[in-house]
Amino acid sequence: MPKNGLLYGAIILFAANLINRILGFIYQYLIMRYVGSEAYGLFYMVFPVYMTALVLTTAGIPLAISKLVSEKVSMGRYGEAHKVFRVAFMMLFISGFIVSLALYVNIPFIVDKFFSDPRILTVFKICIPSVFIVSIASAFRGYFQGLQNMIPSAISQIFEQILRVTLGFALSFKLLNYGVEWAAAGLAVGMLAGEILGLFVISIHYLRYKSQIPASKSSNESTRSILTNLLGLSLPVTGSRLMSTGLSALDAIIIPRQLQLAGYTSSSAASLFGQFSGTALTLLTFPSVFTFALATSLVPAISEAISRNDYKLAENRCLDALRYTIILGLPCVLILFYFADPLTKLFNSAEIAPVLRVLAIGGLFAYIQQTTTGILQGLGRTSLPLLHSAISAAFRLPLLIHVTSIPTWGLVGSAWIYVLSFFFIAVLNMMAIKRCIKLTYEVKNLVLQPFIAGLGMVILFRIISQFTALSLLSCIVSTFVGFIVYFAILFLNGGISKTDLRKIPYINRLIK
Repeated sequence: MPKNGLLYGAIILFAANLINRILGFIYQYLIMRYVGSEAYGLFYMVFPVYMTALVLTTAGIPLAISKLVSEKVSMGRYGEAHKVFRVAFMMLFISGFIVSLALYVNIPFIVDKFFSDPRILTVFKICIPSVFIVSIASAFRGYFQGLQNMIPSAISQIFEQILRVTLGFALSFKLLNYGVEWAAAGLAVGMLAGEILGLFVISIHYLRYKSQIPASKSSNESTRSILTNLLGLSLPVTGSRLMSTGLSALDAIIIPRQLQLAGYTSSSAASLFGQFSGTALTLLTFPSVFTFALATSLVPAISEAISRNDYKLAENRCLDALRYTIILGLPCVLILFYFADPLTKLFNSAEIAPVLRVLAIGGLFAYIQQTTTGILQGLGRTSLPLLHSAISAAFRLPLLIHVTSIPTWGLVGSAWIYVLSFFFIAVLNMMAIKRCIKLTYEVKNLVLQPFIAGLGMVILFRIISQFTALSLLSCIVSTFVGFIVYFAILFLNGGISKTDLRKIPYINRLIK
């Protein structure tokens, strides 16, 4: 493991995720501008159901692989680590095949009973093989993450996204001549092709790295024991992810239906939902490229520290992860809030700007939720995120159904429900971490220093807006200068120190 394994692994994944998000950002722009929000809305209606099937298939096993492999490797038991991978691979292969087959056979029933728009049938059929492909690929990703080698996962994701973006847009644009539903099908074909390429790339990495793994005694641990450990760790994660993807699937059903009750036509409801998911949520989740990478790296990094009984290291990694999340997340939500108009116009979705502003208010809590979930999983408390999601869902769904159907609220009301949910789960996660390892949150480092820097950033935005019109160009210039001012203030008030910079790979060589 590298000296600063947590940040090293997070930065590798961050770089890959940043490239993927930039490609995805371009993809969303092209789709919303040249294909239309209705086609994306049809595709996204299927996507949460696809994700729910994927969660059922993988059952949280990749995260369990990551945790168990990191524990075995920290003790030099490479043979046992590889056996964990082999057992998990077979589980994912079988579950992926069964779930994909069952889903394909029941497509007509699912579409007829649960969706208000029958045009999604073709999209659904194309998406299903991806469930099997991603299930197999996730075994490799969990294994490499357990080794704290994030490079194979990063490279495979980049190749996957490149093919998805190029092929998906080309096909959807070409098929638009045959109808919106065929344009949506083109997006699904791009996704499937990308997943196949991603699996191929990471398989090649596995074959290369397999010969480089240090030799060790073969594992005496029984297959049944490994299965028990995998399921014990993965089932709570499955429940938590099922809750998340299940809620997304319900959103894809509830929001278009309730918008129709609010007075919108079927076509305009699909278009609005496409703007909500394709523009507002895409922009909101763009900054999570780092928090996702951090959460993924946290599981093996904290598990390794706990397996060595180094609780001080585990505590420091938890605090660092939270601090980095807030430091990087805060300026992003300020930009989303302040420049909602030009950003949504870029996606040809200007009417969704008020929705983006509301979502930005809760954006920081969404990023904290992701990081704290990774911390709890690394601590082995995998059932707590599920419990917190269930508590949140109890008030989230009834409110979403009621508020979205009110004509004066609509999607803005939906956005406020999202914000409440982000806040509630983030607070519950932080309280749970404090109980688990007696973690003390430092208000100065976590709140005061970043928010003072954020205030300086907002003041700069106000000054620039006095001399320039609010446009995409002024947004880019203000963002660039704003980040410089933000991090300069953080460095001056102690929010970022030389110690933090030394944790970044290669930067430590430049700092004496």
